[in-house]
Amino acid sequence: MTLAASFLGGAKSRLLPASIPFRYFAAAAGFHVLAWSVLLAAADELAVFSGGPGMVLAAIHLLTLGVLVMTAMGAAFQLLPVATRRPLTKTWPTRLSFWFLALGTAALAHGMAAGNALTMYLGAGGATVSLAVFAIVVADNLLRARDLPVVAAHGWGAIVSLVFFAGLGIALIADYDTGFLLDHQSIGLAHLVLAGFGFMGLLVLGFSHVLIPMFALSRTLPARPAWSKFCLAVTSVVLAAAAAATGQPIGLAVASVIGLGASGIYLWLMREALRTGMRKRLGLSFVLVKLSWAALVLCLGLGLALSLEAPVPHGAALFGFVLLAGWLLTFLTGILQRILPFLASMHAAGSGGKPALLSELTADLPLRIHAGCHLSAVVLCSAGIVTDTTILIQLGSVFGIAGALAFAAFTGQVVVRATSGFAAVRHP
Repeated sequence: MTLAASFLGGAKSRLLPASIPFRYFAAAAGFHVLAWSVLLAAADELAVFSGGPGMVLAAIHLLTLGVLVMTAMGAAFQLLPVATRRPLTKTWPTRLSFWFLALGTAALAHGMAAGNALTMYLGAGGATVSLAVFAIVVADNLLRARDLPVVAAHGWGAIVSLVFFAGLGIALIADYDTGFLLDHQSIGLAHLVLAGFGFMGLLVLGFSHVLIPMFALSRTLPARPAWSKFCLAVTSVVLAAAAAATGQPIGLAVASVIGLGASGIYLWLMREALRTGMRKRLGLSFVLVKLSWAALVLCLGLGLALSLEAPVPHGAALFGFVLLAGWLLTFLTGILQRILPFLASMHAAGSGGKPALLSELTADLPLRIHAGCHLSAVVLCSAGIVTDTTILIQLGSVFGIAGALAFAAFTGQVVVRATSGFAAVRHP
């Protein structure tokens, strides 16, 4: 039996109301446009950015909280109950979490852009409440799950990382106001490691065990290398966060090597899923996914080079950009091209009509525009950071905005068709 058949067995009974996951994805699409727009305004500051309030920090948090975390939460709330075969106990916390995250992210970004401490506190408080609700809901589901221990382990690791990165984030905001931290930049790097590799990274690695085999129609991945990858990944995150917080470059170098080992096993597992899958033509979405995997290796290699004091021009800014836009954003937009129509077809089928074809729920042109613009944005901005060329970063940001608008059009089309009885109309 393929993982897809096991995953989908009785899945409709564990679906949330369509309005819950799709509100997260629609909001992420909006923040996606806003993040690139703010980065365009801050293009001359990106290459030399080293922390502190301003437009760059606002753009970073519009991307991390508004796009990456918003997407991860929407996907986890819907896909985790389907994967674990344990429905959520209550659905109202998922709605509460959305509003705290959306409003908190907007307030936090505004406060960072304006340098307003009170607004930053309010925004951080709202985002923290949202993350706490998310952690409680996910923990409750994982405690009742027995079928996917590797995925559950990644979920627990992400929750622990969430607690620490949220705490460090609040400490960093307080430091802008009081200056109590001894080394703000070191704590900022630890915050980035725990958020990017710990929380988002572990969620990506964990859900890949379900999503990649499901879309490729392959069998369940072998457990032993999956557990080895998990142990190496957690060790790398813990060591990197501790080394970053205490300013130990050797620890960061060792953590990067361990992380490369974990990514090597992960990529082998993903290759096995694609090699053994019955579906070989996976389309443009998996072009982005595969490029994101290359960006993951590049990011870890860049981290190793920087920890060994290699002369990488504007290496700190480049590392953060490759991590957030190169790996995580590319992966999530690639996989969302599959998740959104998949969920839409399940909801449409659940409305009483026959299942809608995925091709009926999506349009290819916005996705082609997004892919070309997004990849151009990543390349141009990366080149602009290395050379400290504002015009390249501005041009890359313009491509990023265009790609984000195209992806928002794709998202809007899927959401509208999924929630308007499209399938029932097409298949009476």
